[in-house]
Amino acid sequence: MKNDCPYFHVKKRNLLAIAGCVWLIAGFNVARLGVLSYREIGKISPVHILISLVVFCVFGFMFYKMSMKHNKRIKGYEQETKPVWHFFDLKSYIIMACMMGGGIWLRASGLVPAVFIAVFYTGLGCALASAGVLFWVMFIRYREEDQSATM
Repeated sequence: MKNDCPYFHVKKRNLLAIAGCVWLIAGFNVARLGVLSYREIGKISPVHILISLVVFCVFGFMFYKMSMKHNKRIKGYEQETKPVWHFFDLKSYIIMACMMGGGIWLRASGLVPAVFIAVFYTGLGCALASAGVLFWVMFIRYREEDQSATM
């Protein structure tokens, strides 16, 4: 129903593109902070890279599952258009706010060394960006599904 906020409605498939943009931007910014911390620590060992890869794999798996859940939820909307902010559900917005707030606090507090920020943020940021790419893939496939269904 469009009467709840008619000026901010988009087609539900576009919610996937919006999610892709949000995740790509977030991932790029988090990974950038990790790379800057790598530059700050100077000497990078293979162990640092390995830990970043482990962080990427752990969070990548988690974000993959979450992306698929959001894809299913978005495709399941009965209405063809939804408010632009419906690319996430309430739980996801709360998690995002806690992660951002916690990350900002952690870096500002100085409780963890630059090497932790380097390995963790690089892996996490790349996993976030990968989820953004996955949302874009789902957006493109959604369009292909639409076109093949009309033929």
